Parts: sequence; C-alpha cells; structure tokens
Amino acid sequence: MSTANPSPLWQPTDEVVAQAQVTKFQAWAAEEHGAPSDGGYAALHRWSVDELDTFWKAVTEWFDVRFTTPYARVLGDRSMPGAQWFPGATVNYAEHALRAAETRADEPALLYVDETHEAVPVTWSDLRRQVGSLAAELRALGVRPGDRVSGYLPNIPQAVVALLATAAVGGVWTSCAPDFGARSVLDRFQQVEPVVLFTVDGYRYGGKEHDRRDVVAELRRELSTLRAVVHIPLLGTDAPEGALDWSSLTSADVEPVFEEVAFDHPLWVLYSSGTTGLPKAIVQSQGGILVEHLKQLGLHCDLGPEDRFFWYTSTGWMMWNFLVSGLLTGTTIVLYDGSPGYPDTGAQWRIAERTGATLYGTSAAYVMACRKAGVHPSRDFDLARVRCVATTGSPLPPDGFRWLHDEVRDDLWIASVSGGTDVCSCFAGAVPTLPVYIGELQAPGLGTDLQSWDPSGKPLVDEVGELVVTNPMPSMPIRFWNDPDGSRYHDSYFDTYPGVWRHGDWITVTSRGSVVIHGRSDSTLNRQGVRMGSADIYEAVERLPEIRESLVIGVEQPDGGYWMPLFVHLAPGAVLDEALLGRIKRTIREQLSPRHVPDEVIEVPGVPHTLTGKRIEVPVKRLLQGTPMDKAVNIGSVDNVELLRFYEELARARG
Repeated sequence: MSTANPSPLWQPTDEVVAQAQVTKFQAWAAEEHGAPSDGGYAALHRWSVDELDTFWKAVTEWFDVRFTTPYARVLGDRSMPGAQWFPGATVNYAEHALRAAETRADEPALLYVDETHEAVPVTWSDLRRQVGSLAAELRALGVRPGDRVSGYLPNIPQAVVALLATAAVGGVWTSCAPDFGARSVLDRFQQVEPVVLFTVDGYRYGGKEHDRRDVVAELRRELSTLRAVVHIPLLGTDAPEGALDWSSLTSADVEPVFEEVAFDHPLWVLYSSGTTGLPKAIVQSQGGILVEHLKQLGLHCDLGPEDRFFWYTSTGWMMWNFLVSGLLTGTTIVLYDGSPGYPDTGAQWRIAERTGATLYGTSAAYVMACRKAGVHPSRDFDLARVRCVATTGSPLPPDGFRWLHDEVRDDLWIASVSGGTDVCSCFAGAVPTLPVYIGELQAPGLGTDLQSWDPSGKPLVDEVGELVVTNPMPSMPIRFWNDPDGSRYHDSYFDTYPGVWRHGDWITVTSRGSVVIHGRSDSTLNRQGVRMGSADIYEAVERLPEIRESLVIGVEQPDGGYWMPLFVHLAPGAVLDEALLGRIKRTIREQLSPRHVPDEVIEVPGVPHTLTGKRIEVPVKRLLQGTPMDKAVNIGSVDNVELLRFYEELARARG
C-alpha cells in the first residue's frame, strides 16, 4: 500500500491539543514519572510500552484509583498468557463507576432513549441508590463474591443497575440481548452456571413488540443453578410465578456496600462470536477493566464530566460494557434501546441530536448505509455538540471517512477504532491530538505494543502482517470459563508466536504510526502469495449501488488449487447481468488487485451474520469445503440460519 504523505482529513487545532486530557497527562507524567515532555503522542506511546510498569502506575494515580489494599508492584509476572497485574491490591469497579454521585448528585448519569427518541434521565444519586438497594437484595439472596449473575436484557437502565450491583457484591456479570434465541443464550449461560437471572418480558424493535416470555420460561427450566429470577415488565406484564419484581428490589434507600476484591477478581464474562463450537466464555477482571477503560475512555476518547457518550450497541456486544464504563470518567452515558434505523435510516443521528451527544459511536456498516440512503446529518439535525464520531465492528472504508467529513462537519474528529471482545477495549484508534488520515486508525493505544508481524515473527512497517501485541494489557482475559488447564485460552491467541498475543487480523502499521485494518487473517484471501483482507473487497464492491452486501471467501482446494467466489446480495430491482458482472470485476481489478478478481460472482438471498452483526466468513468457508453444517457453525450464533442452507446446497452441488 502507498504510504506517501497525503494531507490529513482532519487536524486538531492547537487549542484542542492543549485541552486534551492526554496532553495534560503527558505533562504531569513527565514531571512525576519521567515521561518525555516533548515529542507528542509518539514519544508518550513509546515510553508507555518501554516503561510499562511506570505507565500503568501513572494511570492509576492520574485517575485516582482507590486501592483499599495497596499493591506490592504493578506487574508481578509479565509473561503471556498469565500476566499478573497489581498483586496484593484490592479494588471495586462499581465504586469507581458511581463516584460522580458525590459531587453531581442531581445531574444525569444515564439518558435512556427508546424508539420514541425522547430521552429519560436517571440521576447519579438515583443510580447510586438503586445499585445500593439491589446489591443489598442480592446479598440477601445469598449472592457471594464469584457467583455469576446473568441478564437477558436490552440496553435499558435496569441492565446498568444490575451490572453495577453485581460488581458491588463481587459477583460476576454476564448478559445476552433479548433478540438471542433460547439455544444461543443457553450455550452461553449454561457454561457459567448463574445463580440469578434478570429478564424482561419482551422488547420493542422496529415499531413492534416482541414477547419473550416463552424464551424466559425455557431459560428458567434449563438453567438448573438459578436461585432467583427477577422480572422487568418492559411490556407491562405481571411477574411470572416464582419470579421477583424489579421494583421491589430497587426501591429501598440504601447506601451501596462495595466488596473489596482482588485486582484480578472476575468482573464479567463476555462471549466470542462462537461461530464454531461453543462460544468462548472470556473472563475479565475488576481491576484490569477499571484501569484499561479509564485509560481508553479518559485519555483516548477524551471523556469527562461535561460529555455525553452515545454508542449504538446491545447488551450482547462488548461495546455495551465499554459504554457503561463511560461512568468511570463521570460522563453521562446514553442508552438507546431500539432499531438502529427506526423509523428511518437517520434515527441514530436524531438520538445524537436530542441527547446532546459529544462522542457518538456506531458501526461502519451504519455509516455506509446512511451514505447509500442519501442521509444528510448536518442538514437535517443539529449536531453542533458532536465532537467525535467513532466507528467499529468492521473497518470504516475511505468513502465512509469522506462521507462523515462532508455530511456531518469538516472539522469532525473521526475515530475508526479496532479491538476485540477478547480485551473489551481497543488496540488502536482514537487519539484526540493526532491528525486523521482517510482509511486509517490514528495510532496504537497507550500501553499497547501493537505490531504487524510476518510469519517468522519479524516486525513489518508499511506492509501487511499479523496483528500482534507483544506485551500484556490489563484487560486481557484472566482465563476462559471451563478451561482448567488454560489450553483453549493459549490456543486462541498464543499458539502462533509463543508469548505474544496474535489477534487474527491483518494490519498495516504505517511509517507515520497510523494503523490500517484489512480484515480477519483467518479468512484472508491469499492469491499467488498476495494477501488481502476481505474488508478491502467489501469496501470496493459495495460502492456499486446495485450491491447491498457481499461476502468473499478463499477456499483452498484438495488439488492444491484455490477457489475465490464473491457472493452478492443485490439491491431491490438490480440484476446480476453481464454488465454488472463486468463492473464488479473491473472495480476489483482496478482498485485492488487483478489477482483478487473473483473466480465466480454468485447472487445470494442474503449474507449471514453473527448475532453481533459480523459477516460469517470462516464457517461459510468450511461449508464450501464440505464440512457438515453442525461441525462448521454454531447455529445459535447466527442471525439467519436459512441463509446458511444456500451455501450448504452450493457446496453439495459443486460436489
């Protein structure tokens, strides 16, 4: 790829740089801890990875992390997997998330928005009171540190209260969104054996009510470890027999009591997409998430008490946990429960306007959908308060950067970020003091030694390689659930380069320090030794107005050959005729590489996704290689199983 120095799309003003938390942190860390006082972000980042212990000590001091028992040292053991952070320290995540209640009791901690798009505030004092009441009730139900508490909940204030109350008592939170079917939820929750289940009777999406009482009944039957079920009547139904009512558990005026737990005590369990086999149950720690999210949200996202933080997400995606952690910085967080495009494609912009969001996060797919639908955010909405639009879920194509710049504001900070459920954070992305270049993430995160490696473990610059992290991050999993010897954890990240985290993405680290994400390395397209990420193909092909969505797969053949089909889901009224076929192939040949022109272009009824919205590439590849459906994919993790049957039939027809 070319790394000639183009002009940046956005450059922070001197005032923005001076006011940024990361600038103030660097000046303070230079004074207190020997960080470089000049050289800007690049020098600070180098110091943060070279002096890892000192950097993380500085983060805990800058954000005034309250250790009830002091730590012996920052890193007891830095080997991966198994790095040991802040041994001896005790801490509580929920205590830090509620600290702003002491000084801003009557200001909103949460703004809750449903499909009416009217914002309902929950103040800091009311949030703290509800957490105190629920934590006391959880203790009365016998919930003890280490017990798992689960939520089958949409993105509503009750979900935040339940998470914080669980953390307050030292329990381990885990959640799924209510659009997940029973089998999919059980594949997750049965692994961790929860003792309490918070549920809704249903949810509203796309202007319709979706009753989930049958699913809840099945969860209650199948989760044999439950001691209590708590009913939240989102659709107004009575609590089923034997269930407790939410309002009775949260009505007392009780100060929260925070269990002081070890730094590496589990905070929550997140789940990988689980496209093959059971989803990985990823355990992250109270202290690790606390310090990683303070760094990420406070320094990289530049959030503080004056901000309003909106990210479109569901409780089944790590971005929901990341959003809740906005509370750690004293920020008001915006919870939206509903369809991303209801009643029209501009819905998320309307919510950003009505809530006064200063940082608005969404998916790259939504940005591109707005572009295709002819949405004009700045014309139709007052977005003066939005300083930053951030995107994740998939790489934001260059056209997405241009569209945000042209259609929202030309002085908009655009932060394409990339990380993973695995660390519940970002490896690279937002830096408020750096320029934004089209198609690029601004820089690796502080404390994150992100590199691009070739197969032999040699670092690459301006070339595509494997995304690796060569030193530990505090939010890396402390373990996987039900992985007693740690083999599944080890094999997931450390089997390629011993002692180094390999994430499974192709990236380029440019000579100017920015990062380009090319897509998953395990579904990479390797034609005659030239590797390309699937995201590059999607970005080019989906510019064509006739293409609604696409899926590209590279299939190694038994005879040593390589078959690369491109599957296209057409826009209404479009026809895959010779003219369109020619334009698709010409687009790829001219914009990307003649080697990556597909062997076939095949019209499909739709592209299958995981429940968190990612295109399912590897399982489709396995189906096309003849793997039976039950071995190729975890059915419960797929948004539309019927779509997979098309690919299964195709594999059968090809023999």
